Amino acid sequence: MLEQLETELRLRGSSKETIKTYKFYNKQFLDFIKKNPNDVIEEDIKKYLSNLLSNGASNSTIALVKSALLFFYSEILGKKIEIKTPKIAKKAPVVLTKEEIKRLLEVTENKKHKLLISLLYSTGMRLSECINLKIKDLELSESVIWVRKGKGSKDRMVLISKRLAQELKKYLKDNNPEDFVFKGRNGCFSKRNVQKIVTNAAKKAGISKKVSPHTLRHTFATHLLESGVDIRKIQVLLGHSNLSTTQIYTSVSKAELKKIKNPFDDF
Repeated sequence: MLEQLETELRLRGSSKETIKTYKFYNKQFLDFIKKNPNDVIEEDIKKYLSNLLSNGASNSTIALVKSALLFFYSEILGKKIEIKTPKIAKKAPVVLTKEEIKRLLEVTENKKHKLLISLLYSTGMRLSECINLKIKDLELSESVIWVRKGKGSKDRMVLISKRLAQELKKYLKDNNPEDFVFKGRNGCFSKRNVQKIVTNAAKKAGISKKVSPHTLRHTFATHLLESGVDIRKIQVLLGHSNLSTTQIYTSVSKAELKKIKNPFDDF
């Protein structure tokens, strides 16, 4: 039955990560409930989610598991299931200052690692988009990079700084990769490697914030907003389907808040 789930997700253009996650949680659920999928009822799913909550699962995990299960049982098997779960608390993303970005780059001595960190910050690409970047998708003379089949299987254009475009040209000339820009042992560079590179650099730079590759994406968006770039343009660069997703950066942009005139000054 899980093969049917995978087939449907592939047809809808879901990412490999989504397919892997949905299959994992559906298998875990069936191992827990010990029933044939056709015999599963709403109460079984509620029981499983309740068990996860009792064992300390976060609200965001519960929401993800619920989505995985409802996709299979409601969308594919056609069962009428309605379940309410706790709302996910919206947290403001961690954002680095320009000085912290500078320190992050200064302590990174490995040229390839430094280029990776620079590219994540300069373009705002997701980690998966960065490691899957191919040479054929670079237009460095125009300071442009094309992200192919990003989230939602959409192509989009991202910008790269002119200085970094030159550094990337030199890297390609010196390393001569054939396909992926950042080559790893089994094709592209692994996510885990990049995560280690970023967290180790942050530790070395003495940054106490919890820093991940996605932090660089958040920082890119926030710094653009603070420099006056229209939020709709930032939405396009990030590849967000909805403007509401991008608007979270207005809550962390101190520079934007400082532009607000205090009504007390009118007296």
